[in-house]
Amino acid sequence: NALLLSRISSPGSFCTDIAHADELMNAKQLVEKARMTFDSFMTARETEGFRLLLKDAVGIFIAPQILKGAFIVGASGGSGVFLAKDTKAGKWTYPSFYTIGEASFGLQIGGEASEVVLLVMTQRGVKALQSSSVKLGGDIGIAVGPVGVGVDASTANLSADIVSYARSKGLYGGISVEGALIKVREGLNHAYYGKKVTPRDIIARKKVSNAHAAGLIDAVTKGAGKTGSK
Repeated sequence: NALLLSRISSPGSFCTDIAHADELMNAKQLVEKARMTFDSFMTARETEGFRLLLKDAVGIFIAPQILKGAFIVGASGGSGVFLAKDTKAGKWTYPSFYTIGEASFGLQIGGEASEVVLLVMTQRGVKALQSSSVKLGGDIGIAVGPVGVGVDASTANLSADIVSYARSKGLYGGISVEGALIKVREGLNHAYYGKKVTPRDIIARKKVSNAHAAGLIDAVTKGAGKTGSK
C-alpha cells in the first residue's frame, strides 16, 4: 500500500518514527512508575519527615530506580521526572524528564538499586533544575532528609535547596547523591509533548500539557495538601 511504499522509500523516516514511538512509551512508563514511587513514599510509616517537608516544597524530582555505581545517560533505570509548584495558583506543573547519575552513589542502606525522591525547597532549586544540567551539591545545596517517626524538629532545621529521600530493598534511609549530575532528556520531553520543548517551556512558561500526567499531578497535589490537577 501507499504507506508501506513511502516507508520503504524513506527508511530514515521510518526509523525515526519507531524511535519516537519508543521514546513516547518510555516517557509514559516513567511517569507511571514515578506515581507508584511517590505513592509508596506517601504511605510508608518511616517517611513522616518526607510528608512534612512536602507541604512546603516548591518542586519534586522522582527517580523510580537509581542503579548503584552507574552513570546512566539515556536509560530508563537512571531517569526521573520533575514537577514544580506554581505558588500563586497553588497547582503543580506537568513533568519534565531527566537522567540522574554519578560515578558512585554510595548507597548507605545496602542494595544495588534505590528509588530516589528529591524535594526542592527553594525557588533557587527550581530554577537550577530548569537548566540543561545541574550538579547536586555543586550548583545547589542538598541534604539527606530525616527518616523515622517523630522527626518534626529535624525537618524544621533543614535549610538546603534540595532534600533527598531514598528506598532500597524495601527499606527507607539515606543515600548520598551529592555530586550527582541531573541532565535533561530532550528526547523524552519531545516525545511526551509532541514537539521540542525545554524544561523552562514546561515548568515556567507552561507551553505544553499531556492528560496522561493527570494521575501523577493529582497524587503530588493531594500529597502536598490540596486536591485536583492542573
